[in-house]
Amino acid sequence: MADAPHSLDLDLVFYRWLAGSTVHAGEAPEQLILDELARLARQPEAAAELVPRVPAVIPQLLRSLRDDAMSASDLARQVAQDVTLVVEVIREVNSPYYRATSKVSNIEGALMLLGQNGLRMLLARVAFRPIIGAQTGRLARQAAPQIWSQSERCALAASMAAPASGANPFEAYLAGLTQNVGLIVAFRLVDQVLGAAALPQSDAFAHALLDSARTLSARIATLWELPPPVCQAILLAGQREATPLGQALHEGDQLAKLRVLLDAGVEDAEIPAATLSGEQKRIFDKLQPAEE
Repeated sequence: MADAPHSLDLDLVFYRWLAGSTVHAGEAPEQLILDELARLARQPEAAAELVPRVPAVIPQLLRSLRDDAMSASDLARQVAQDVTLVVEVIREVNSPYYRATSKVSNIEGALMLLGQNGLRMLLARVAFRPIIGAQTGRLARQAAPQIWSQSERCALAASMAAPASGANPFEAYLAGLTQNVGLIVAFRLVDQVLGAAALPQSDAFAHALLDSARTLSARIATLWELPPPVCQAILLAGQREATPLGQALHEGDQLAKLRVLLDAGVEDAEIPAATLSGEQKRIFDKLQPAEE
């Protein structure tokens, strides 16, 4: 899905939907915002301070998750180092989404339910949810749930698109979860640093902000010790020089945006969603919200 169907600019539609009622031209100085984002891109440590910190166990855990030789028991021991992570995993596997036949009470039980690959994706999702999904500041708080919803679907879609691109599905999943971190930083910047009440709505500003946010995501991913192919994929997704992983990420990102917009009742998404076919439609259909 190199381009959105019917030439719909999904990135622009998604941006305006995220900003919602806060979008009013001229209420925030465009160039000042973009200059501040450029400064943060040069200082990713400062940018990372605008989102919750990654738990110390996460980089080690993610390295283990990429290792196919890591045994289930070794993986469970690493997860057990972070009590909060254990609680979140147990809560997640007992949710209606997984439909466990009996209550799961420990990591070993979660492994039995999910399998090692399923646990990999679940652990990554649980680890990153607080980073993207829990925010302060009016604009970031308003946008965070929608951004996290798109991130989860992007991760799933990218992992499903990865084999056709010759990319690693789990790396595609990590890239999908991480690619919006910079967008949260951008919204926090408007909330906390500039104190602006709203985002400008010009096309040029929206695209410049989204490009800056992607660069920030890649720099922060590097700071968090994510695999270099993931960082490169985030940086180059949608561009001509994108790697196979970047191609899968772009495919997943566009399908996830279309899914979220359609589910939110955005009329612009109806026609392109109806014209999907083949593998794109198969992936798109799997992105529907789980029934409770």
